Amino acid sequence: MECDLEVNKSACNCTYQPCARKGKCCQCIAYHLRFEELPACCFPSEVERTYDRSFTRFAGMHGNR
Repeated sequence: MECDLEVNKSACNCTYQPCARKGKCCQCIAYHLRFEELPACCFPSEVERTYDRSFTRFAGMHGNR
C-alpha cells in the first residue's frame, strides 16, 4: 500500500512548516515515537500549536473520562 500524500497532507494539522514528513504518516509516527511523542494529528489544533505532543499531554487530555 502506498501513501496518498495529497490526501494525507490535506488532513494533517501539523503547524511545523519545515516538516519533511507531512503526508508521510508512517515516517511521522516513527519519528515521534522515538521521542515518546505522538504526531500532531492525535491532538486538537489548540494543543498541537503548543508543540507539547508528549504521551503525558495526550493522557491528560483523556484522563477525566
